Amino acid sequence: MATAETHSSDHAQPSQLLHAAIVPTLTKMTVPMIFGMIFLMMFNLVDTFFISMLGTQPLAAISFTFPVTFTVISLAIGLGIGTSAVIAKALGAGEQAQARFDGTVALIVSAILVLSLSVAGYLFSEPLFKLLGAQAQLLPIIDQYMHIWFLASVLLVTPMIGNAILRANGDTKTPSLIMGGSGLINAILDPVLIFGWGPIPALGVQGAAIASAISWVVGVILVLHILIVRRKLLSNQCRSQSFYGATRKILKIGFPAAGANMLTPLAMAVMTAIVATFGAPAVAAFGVGSRIESIASLVVLALSMTLPPFISQNFGAGKIERVREAYQKTLKFVLIWQLLIYLLLLAVGHWIALAFASESQVRELISLFIYILPLSYGLQGVIILTNSSFNALHRPMNALVLSVIRLFVFYVPIAYVGSLIADLTGLFIGAAMGNLFTAVVAYLWFTHELKRHSQQ
Repeated sequence: MATAETHSSDHAQPSQLLHAAIVPTLTKMTVPMIFGMIFLMMFNLVDTFFISMLGTQPLAAISFTFPVTFTVISLAIGLGIGTSAVIAKALGAGEQAQARFDGTVALIVSAILVLSLSVAGYLFSEPLFKLLGAQAQLLPIIDQYMHIWFLASVLLVTPMIGNAILRANGDTKTPSLIMGGSGLINAILDPVLIFGWGPIPALGVQGAAIASAISWVVGVILVLHILIVRRKLLSNQCRSQSFYGATRKILKIGFPAAGANMLTPLAMAVMTAIVATFGAPAVAAFGVGSRIESIASLVVLALSMTLPPFISQNFGAGKIERVREAYQKTLKFVLIWQLLIYLLLLAVGHWIALAFASESQVRELISLFIYILPLSYGLQGVIILTNSSFNALHRPMNALVLSVIRLFVFYVPIAYVGSLIADLTGLFIGAAMGNLFTAVVAYLWFTHELKRHSQQ
């Protein structure tokens, strides 16, 4: 810990997470994450924009890759959650040597798992994408992109795990800079490699994959330099546990977290199928609504990455009351914040609908979405933060079960029943009610878990 304090003074140190005022500490950690995520989101849109300029077929081909790339990324996100929870708890308990060893194991294990998954994807690429419904004429374009993506995927997971190690140590500024920097490099290289420039030939979708791979290489170099040289947060020796023991701890949280992450697109696919019964304008409006949701929930998503290290460190130190206070204050803030976002959406909803749709029917349905569903985004924030807090308490199965309850007990079923009663209006109200019921379950369950730990 002394090394970390020596080499960086502009981020929250482990001791600060355990003793400093809760609200300023979480604010200091969360603000950089918000900016990092905004930049990353903008650069991803740029990536899609340049590929769309190649034509309909390349854009369609890339669309088929999303379920596959999301599966690999979900595994990496889950492993990052496990890594952060394990290291932060060790730091809270004062086990710095164990935390450094856990970080090394996490990098090695995540690289092996993602590489294994990607090699399988590379070898069975054609039958895999045929299974997803890709037409024969799109397969060569998909292969151009995915063969490079699969081989380079280990370069993607390393910065993700490295950033999780930094967040576990209370540093969210550095991961945000790495995220934003990698995204910027990708955005700059995209047009150069896709369309060609000077002596560089036009590589099409292959150029987009190469641009991503180069940005990941830069991310790997940066994060390893910071972890090994500047911060000295990695070690290959630890007397208190074995490589197997550390791996087991990380995967015990990582695998359920990855599974929970994969449930969301599955539920959205079911919801889209329900919406599709009301026609193409409804699907278009729902697609716009989903994009609005991702932007409107940006602060919640940032908090879901900064609250867990705080909880894990204090949990490791036995400071359960501090965990409770941080959890409750964060939820109160999120409910108020998302209410303000809802009021803002109501004020600008008409212009959002005009910007995203030319048909009057689609605009009306976008407005209907904005009037109803965003009202429950604060409750959705309660669910997301409770889920990440369960992982921080090393209760990953609770988080997985909560995801199942939210999506397949309340959200989708109630939305479906609502659609039968009152068409799309009923569907949106049903989805909002699903968020309400799940938020109540989530809050009661987590507070019960904290009470149990207090008694122990």
